[in-house]
Amino acid sequence: MDLLSDAVFEVVDHFGSVSYYHNIVEGRWTHEGAIYRDNNSKIVIDVLDTDENRQWMRDFKSRWKDRLEQLDLWLVSYEIDVE
Repeated sequence: MDLLSDAVFEVVDHFGSVSYYHNIVEGRWTHEGAIYRDNNSKIVIDVLDTDENRQWMRDFKSRWKDRLEQLDLWLVSYEIDVE
């Protein structure tokens, strides 16, 4: 199983659903004078904004940052107001 699938199934196991972008977004960045290339994926998780969910996401980020041997991973949240 590939890493994206592992991450997706971890989210499904916890929250019951997930959406993700299967297409790859290629990125370039520099660190300490070296240029790096990444293939980035995007996972979308729509959940209530609770302290418990935020803590789970912080833990998820930490686990995956270590597993992927990354300097950082970005988590972004948006408030959604539906009328």
